[in-house]
Amino acid sequence: MNYAIVEASGRQIWVQLGQFYDLNYINSEPGDTIYLHRVLLLKQNNQIQVGTPCVNSVKIRATILKHLKGRKIIVFKMKPKKNVRSKNGHRQKLTRILIEEVTS
Repeated sequence: MNYAIVEASGRQIWVQLGQFYDLNYINSEPGDTIYLHRVLLLKQNNQIQVGTPCVNSVKIRATILKHLKGRKIIVFKMKPKKNVRSKNGHRQKLTRILIEEVTS
């Protein structure tokens, strides 16, 4: 099983070839190719490369599949004894990417 741990959108994500992942919104069109350069760990053919903090020679090619919205989160604020209530909703914009290639 080959995998990599990359830093993208402020999170560390365990990625595998041929899988798709949802990241925070990336300002590109669907079908565009992006490269993930911040690879923290790479496991290929029972060899593990650990970066300090990144593995410099590795980059991951991914394609943007589509843009979507996350599930709705309800934000409810209330001040007791003052009859002040506010209810808002939030849906995060996301980008779905497909991991295509890992180059060393």
